[in-house]
Amino acid sequence: MKPEMDFLAEFLNYLAVEKGLAKNSWLAYRRDMRKYLAYLDANNIDIKEVSGDQVTVFLNSLRQQGLKPASIARVISAVRSFYKFMVLEGHCQTSALADTRSPKKIRRLPHILSVAEVLKMLDIKDRTPLGLRDRSVLELLYGAGIRVSELTGLDIDDIDFESGYLTCFGKGSKQRLVPLGQTALKVVDEYLANGRPRLAKDRRERALIINNRGKRLSRQSSWKIVKKYAGRAGITAVYPHILRHSFATHLLLGGADLRAVQEMLGHASISTTQIYTALSREDLKEIYFASHPRAGRAGDRIES
Repeated sequence: MKPEMDFLAEFLNYLAVEKGLAKNSWLAYRRDMRKYLAYLDANNIDIKEVSGDQVTVFLNSLRQQGLKPASIARVISAVRSFYKFMVLEGHCQTSALADTRSPKKIRRLPHILSVAEVLKMLDIKDRTPLGLRDRSVLELLYGAGIRVSELTGLDIDDIDFESGYLTCFGKGSKQRLVPLGQTALKVVDEYLANGRPRLAKDRRERALIINNRGKRLSRQSSWKIVKKYAGRAGITAVYPHILRHSFATHLLLGGADLRAVQEMLGHASISTTQIYTALSREDLKEIYFASHPRAGRAGDRIES
């Protein structure tokens, strides 16, 4: 094994054991670091003696490959963390990225579904075990605004029907409580009573959402379920996270407090949640122009 791969193995172990990094984040760090190490190897550069100029060349190569600013910023973050670790462990004196700035991210407004579109997706008449499971998947993604990784990580005991709360583990394995409405609770309760028992093959399996083999549902299968029912509802270009975006926006449109939405989504920073206020403002404007008899639009000619 090459020395640089030894350093990478140490770093990844540090992230997993000492930092407690979530699996998906850990995999992203490993993927980005492998890109960086491949560049060093191709150019015969010592990992402990990298110059700032050489890092700049590496980053420019990523831009030429068409990587977006957000992706490049993630790579920089990974490499910067790696060199902090190297300095901490005494493998390097200084970090090669000390003066390297991350590119500005272009914040794009996420696409959302209208309430009518969501209701059309959730209108599932199928009462077979898989039909009940699929409806539970959609109700939980939209009713609780959880991520797909959080959905697939749920166990049976993570829903408290008496209090109406769901316990899930978000990014960084942070635990949070999310309220569930009566509709979602009723749907999941029906699935647990008449769907899951007929899908389960092993009583020891504690996963809430399972596949037709009785195993924990994968993220890929969750995506297929969302795509299936979106297609039936005539909705294109859909993905599981769109239900989370719609959950947040619909809450704000209904008058929910921004801090409360931040808490339910599990965002570490309020600035991440604020993007939905822009979405809700646009929706409110459309509602106003479509509904108010004297609204008119900027630029419309006013009749005298």
